[in-house]
Amino acid sequence: MPAERRTYMTRRQQASEALRARGLAALLLSPSSDLAYLAGYRVHTSERLTCLVIGADGDATLVVPELESPRANAAAPDLAQRTWSEIEDPYALVASLVTAKGDVAVADQMWSLFVLRLQAALRGRGFQLASLMTRGLRMRKDAYERDALRAVSAAADRAFPRLLQSEFTGRTEREVGAELAALLREEGHEEVTFTIVASGPNGASPHHETGDRRIARGDAVVLDFGGTREWYCSDITRSVHVGDEVDAEVRRVHDVVRRSQEAGYAAARIGATAASVDAASRRVIDEAGYGERFIHRTGHGIGLDGHEHPYLVRGNDEPLEPGMAFSIEPGIYIPGRFGIRIEDIAILGEDGRAEPLNQADHALAIVH
Repeated sequence: MPAERRTYMTRRQQASEALRARGLAALLLSPSSDLAYLAGYRVHTSERLTCLVIGADGDATLVVPELESPRANAAAPDLAQRTWSEIEDPYALVASLVTAKGDVAVADQMWSLFVLRLQAALRGRGFQLASLMTRGLRMRKDAYERDALRAVSAAADRAFPRLLQSEFTGRTEREVGAELAALLREEGHEEVTFTIVASGPNGASPHHETGDRRIARGDAVVLDFGGTREWYCSDITRSVHVGDEVDAEVRRVHDVVRRSQEAGYAAARIGATAASVDAASRRVIDEAGYGERFIHRTGHGIGLDGHEHPYLVRGNDEPLEPGMAFSIEPGIYIPGRFGIRIEDIAILGEDGRAEPLNQADHALAIVH
């Protein structure tokens, strides 16, 4: 069996062990990153039920619509498969595969259409969130995942300096975003999932929707972009300025955000809590007098999903462990004027330190 398939088999065995530890009967996963992580099969969600059934006894079966069977076999040839035709009941089929006693865990992203029908087919069983178990498996990245994250982050790094050579003045955010997306693909991204180009006052909205505002000289511009390569995600943010004459407060805020990020990196160590990293970054911004303008968490986990556990946020006392991958992305947002955010992805190494995956220049770049 190829090493890749052995990896998925090992992951499924770990999932079964987690089920037994919690006294659960089965894990039911519809198309999602959890299914991709445990089966190596990524497929779109549709009205036809696809469901990976992993039992506490270690058995695993992929239930798929008949028309999807060839694709599923090609992706996961080692995985037992049960197909259903258009006139059969897939929910009864799934229920027949849950043989142990106890409640079941279902994918967090499972459509309510599927959940309600599975509840009827598995009457009398309680339903829990799959992430109660899968988060523990997926948070600690293995060697393959770490390399995949390094590769996709490097691809994003390569796109950024190429964009800086382009004209910004007079172009719309949408035009710059489209060019950035093309550069990401040229540098190795298979999919571009977002390109936030937030200019001037739009930069004060952290998740601004790139639009038709024309970028002008004097604007600070937040560039937040990412996508996937071999299913793993990139996510990087840099802030640039249009024109050589930079407002003193823009420079000051950029310096504060940079120092805040450095404090987050320094705090991200094995055994430190997720909340303590958030506190370290936040403290720098608080002391500079901009505390109320830092309006989001310091970071989020990343892997097969752009946002996943662990979350670096106040109140999360989960200790950091080797192999965890997460963003460190403080920001300051001045309503009606501008915003500044700097974001990198880091992996916590066995040496206890956070390894930055993004190496693109952090300085406030001047564009024209």
